[in-house]
Amino acid sequence: MRRVRYETTGGPEVLFVEEAPVPAPGPGELLVRNEAIGVTLPAVRKVREGAEPGPLGGEVAGIVAGVGEGVTGFSVGDRVTGLCFAHAYAELSVVHQTMASRVPDRATAVDAVALVRSGLVARGAYEAGRPRPGDAVMVTAAASAVGTLALQYARAGGASRVVAAVGSAEKAEFVRSLGADEVVLYGDESWGDPVDVVVDGVGGELLGPAVRALAPGGRLVAFSSGGGTIDAYELLVRGASVIGFQMAAIARGEPEVYARRRDELWELHRDRTLRTRVAAEIPLAEAARAHELVESRRNLGKVVLVP
Repeated sequence: MRRVRYETTGGPEVLFVEEAPVPAPGPGELLVRNEAIGVTLPAVRKVREGAEPGPLGGEVAGIVAGVGEGVTGFSVGDRVTGLCFAHAYAELSVVHQTMASRVPDRATAVDAVALVRSGLVARGAYEAGRPRPGDAVMVTAAASAVGTLALQYARAGGASRVVAAVGSAEKAEFVRSLGADEVVLYGDESWGDPVDVVVDGVGGELLGPAVRALAPGGRLVAFSSGGGTIDAYELLVRGASVIGFQMAAIARGEPEVYARRRDELWELHRDRTLRTRVAAEIPLAEAARAHELVESRRNLGKVVLVP
């Protein structure tokens, strides 16, 4: 089978395609013949900034091609999606059954990788900010896969004002179509009237203006892998707080909550409360092009690899 790997950290150009043996599913694992693979900013950053090269994980969707010992609830031929923690960029990947779920007949594999992980992160990060009906909510990286869904959660959750923060004016019409009332650019001197909640998917140098955008008592939810530092005095003068959110903690520590929220995502997708947006479907062999698109922040929605 083909898979994408890298042997040295760097930009998208370090990715290469190789022939590899088909992995064998272990106890509790599914072997999935991938039809779609999600590309995420954390994966892109791992390639460029990671301590050392390692297998690229991510969300996958496809057909169960084999099951390991002790698997229950899944059979060969089932359509599934799930998180793969190693070698997701491949024609076949191994997914533990606790990280897998069925894909409804009405949905495609591309729908699945655009919705499930990004939707779970978007919902978790949004709710971590303890939003109340009538709050004003800002979402950074609003044109990303997670950002597009966080905007929709804020709209459906009764926000009085939904603000999208993006890197370029070209994205304004796109994020407005997903429910944003206002659009601000990262480089703007002012980010407009204060907001009660900022859902931040960027981090780094953007944390300063994001905190300054908070109203008194506001909450900033940081879920980005971009890191960064925050001036404690800025929090003090606003009586504001910063909350870290990581989806993996729920997936590993509260599997029943993870499973319930995953099922609810599909219901919201069916009802059109949540709409997925796919920026590009790119052949697996051109993974470098997919990483370049995500790293440049030019994508409007999810970038998907198609084996």
